[in-house]
Amino acid sequence: MNDFDPAALDCLAALADEQGFERAAQRLSITQSAVSQRLRSLESQVGQPLVVRSRPLRLTEAGKVLLRFARQLQALRVDVARELGERVAPQSRLAIAVNADSLATWVLPALDALVQRGLREGYGLEIVVDDQDFTHDSLRQGAVLGCVSTVAEALQGCRVQALGVMRYVAVASPGFLAAQLPDGLHAGNFADTPFLVFNRKDDSQQQWIAQAFGVRAPRLRERFVPSSEAYVAAAVMGWGVGVAPEIQVRPLVEVGQLAILRPEVGVDVALYWHQWQLQARGALLDQIGLALAEGARKALG
Repeated sequence: MNDFDPAALDCLAALADEQGFERAAQRLSITQSAVSQRLRSLESQVGQPLVVRSRPLRLTEAGKVLLRFARQLQALRVDVARELGERVAPQSRLAIAVNADSLATWVLPALDALVQRGLREGYGLEIVVDDQDFTHDSLRQGAVLGCVSTVAEALQGCRVQALGVMRYVAVASPGFLAAQLPDGLHAGNFADTPFLVFNRKDDSQQQWIAQAFGVRAPRLRERFVPSSEAYVAAAVMGWGVGVAPEIQVRPLVEVGQLAILRPEVGVDVALYWHQWQLQARGALLDQIGLALAEGARKALG
């Protein structure tokens, strides 16, 4: 692995990020032919294709393996430059994956000090957003170096740390409850009640119904709102019943804009931080993990 050209690995990472040769070349400030040449050299070295030249471009399984190595090498270069007091390369970015609800609530305050320091030292932090059940796939495929996930088991070469539990509660606006659910939400009317859903990966509504009414695989009237902030805003506007993080809706409940349905029922989601193990002293990835653990402790308890 020591024989792999770092510039070629950087090309592979840029292709994975930008999903095309033109944008990868622009990011690296080189020509498209140079990107193609470096990729061909890398593919010749490993003896198999690394990308599927489609639109958008996709990595092969071998490409994903080398992408993990490229990400780790980039992170190590950032750590070494910082330790030596040198300026970090301006395109240096360290990517992590988090779920949208954590990003909307506790992740930004947890990472603020590191991001502000990065502005001074030159490195960047890239946050990739996905459902908490799927961020682990981004880590496995090499798209990111760390992730907040519901998966408790660490990948080989990674370590994992428990962050805490995010509790989800069902909420609706007082106006919606008065107009649509004057007798409350119960087993006889939930199937006809609009429920807000983040996206097609989101099953928190089904989990809440299963706990509240003992119904397995319930079919619901779904209204999709694919933004954590807009999701809560839609609940306030009376679009339907939402199942949202308690820490996010608590201020709105306190001022009467939302009401919690069946407060004794909640969906508890345990979160974990996963990261590849890098050997640099004071690694930035380690510091991100520590910051997230502390931020989660304060927010989630």
